[in-house]
Amino acid sequence: MSFTVDPRALECIRALSEARAPSGFEDEAIAAARRFVPGGYTVTEDCIRNLYLHRKANTGTKPVLMLDAHADEVGMMVHSIHPNGTLRFVTLGGWNPASLPAARVLVRNRHGEFIRGMIAAKPSHFMTEAERKALPAVRDLVIDIGACSAQEAQEVFGVRIGEPVVADTPFYYDEKHDLIHGKGFDCRIGCAALLEALRRLENEELAVDIVGVLSAQEEVGERGVRVAVEKVKPDIAICFEGCPADDTFTPDYAIQTALKKGPMLRFMDTSVICSPRYQRWALELGETNGIPVQASVREGGGNNGAFINVAAGGVPVVVTGVPVRYIHTPAGMTSYRDFESTVQLTVAMAKALNRDIIAGF
Repeated sequence: MSFTVDPRALECIRALSEARAPSGFEDEAIAAARRFVPGGYTVTEDCIRNLYLHRKANTGTKPVLMLDAHADEVGMMVHSIHPNGTLRFVTLGGWNPASLPAARVLVRNRHGEFIRGMIAAKPSHFMTEAERKALPAVRDLVIDIGACSAQEAQEVFGVRIGEPVVADTPFYYDEKHDLIHGKGFDCRIGCAALLEALRRLENEELAVDIVGVLSAQEEVGERGVRVAVEKVKPDIAICFEGCPADDTFTPDYAIQTALKKGPMLRFMDTSVICSPRYQRWALELGETNGIPVQASVREGGGNNGAFINVAAGGVPVVVTGVPVRYIHTPAGMTSYRDFESTVQLTVAMAKALNRDIIAGF
């Protein structure tokens, strides 16, 4: 598939990736998203930090297509401060604990500033043989901001309990190899795809009304979408994700989410069996339109689609995931090619859906 990188879309991906916004602290991600909302949409927000984008061309008489992507990222929260000035933390979302020691992080202080720190990794010189072989437990890790006492951490660095922590990972686009490096692509790459799809659909004649949602707190139990789906009351939905690529550690025959092979539509994971007729329709639509798509059957994971599916009397849902290598670690890798394929598939679906097709799902 040939594609051209749109500088505005790439800047949207960058701004969302660089937003420091773990679960419960989505403000920076929402602020970044607002900069890229097309003019043909009205914007509202609720107290849980869900952002709603209603197409101004909506009539109120057509089936409602809900596009959802979660705005939060995995992060941490300051739990307490040790006497030596290091910070105990709890995780917001399901980190891979092996990826945490020596990771660089940003800790928000009482002044709203993000100060640099790192998750302390004991030098090998001081480790026992058992420690060298053991997987680190999060409860045993601390964040070191350079303070030498609890008093200094509080009074000089301005740290206090309850503040958010995010990975300190720079954004970079390798144009030569079409590789996007950064953090938070689960699900900021999905948020960017949703916003770009809304832009391309802004002036289209459609048989559905469209509402976009950037939902909060997915990583800690899909909390925001439970509120959003009751507000939107959709007839059908597309749930965006930054989904874990499996092409660097899986036998060839079992790879289902490879980088640069298009969005992954999952038949199931541990939280949902996506509407089978809708799923097949979406996959076939992609193939008919020459859009690369992948399908998967997942033995783990969960997503917002599970709660959309069983809300409002039952809502057909598919989950469209942009492949991301190494999600739920401090750094990830994705591609503009897969972003573009996801946007194209979404636009094709929105233009093809109508009341009769939806009734068949």
